[in-house]
Amino acid sequence: MSGPWHKTRTTLEMIKWEHSVFALPFALTAVLLAAHGLPPWPTLAWILVAMVAARSMAMAFNRWVDAELDAANPRTRSRAIPAGLLTKNFVLGFTLIAALVFLLAAAELNRLTLILSPIVLIVLPGYSYMKRVTRWSHLVLGFALGLAPAAAWIAVRGALDARILVLTAAVTLWVGGFDVLYACQDFEHDRAAGLFSLPRAIGIPAAFWSARLMHLIMLGLLVWFARIFHFAIVGWIGIAAVGALLGYEHAIVSPRDLRRLNAAFFTMNGVIATVFLCFVAGDLWLRS
Repeated sequence: MSGPWHKTRTTLEMIKWEHSVFALPFALTAVLLAAHGLPPWPTLAWILVAMVAARSMAMAFNRWVDAELDAANPRTRSRAIPAGLLTKNFVLGFTLIAALVFLLAAAELNRLTLILSPIVLIVLPGYSYMKRVTRWSHLVLGFALGLAPAAAWIAVRGALDARILVLTAAVTLWVGGFDVLYACQDFEHDRAAGLFSLPRAIGIPAAFWSARLMHLIMLGLLVWFARIFHFAIVGWIGIAAVGALLGYEHAIVSPRDLRRLNAAFFTMNGVIATVFLCFVAGDLWLRS
């Protein structure tokens, strides 16, 4: 079965489009704060298009770059390119189309988003090469997603406010921390393939402590963020909920038991991002 519908479904599975929920709620948080509520609908629509296009481009490029590595890793050899479900040329073409859609959305938003859009097109694909050169690739991935709230703020305001960079830093450490945990399951493959990761460099137990530290600093940054944006009680409850969910995420995995890592990585992080957005939105609504 190789018709258009099958190829579309395989492509969506390849880019894990449903995991756009990781960065999107933080971008929408910035949108609400920048607009003091909802922005004009065309602005919101183009922000959503830009977010989905940028992430799709980054994921497809990562699959294209890592095709040979994925084929050698038992955990990833069933992905679309190694499994022969999609060709490298098709995935590269999809990557270029997604990049063009992102540029179109940036142009429709405002002048500054268009000027800065090439930076995004460098940072997001650049992550795919980082594990070949540095153990800190996890933070590069975090920064790639952390750009989302800053970019969303610029999309609404047409200018950057330094306060939103606190949320960028928080998202960077949040993503970096859970990517460190996720990389633990590839410890043996990374060592055999000569790839860099924090678990490979310092061992899995120490990597867990590094992820915990990143998430503790992330919570501290959210507290700072709440203070500079004058959150009321609902916003503070949201940060407490994020802390509790992070605690649960770390409780269900350990260096000796990685079986529930996918639940921690995919399910809980989507919940964390969505909970934060909902409480910030509620806080803004009550204060208005």
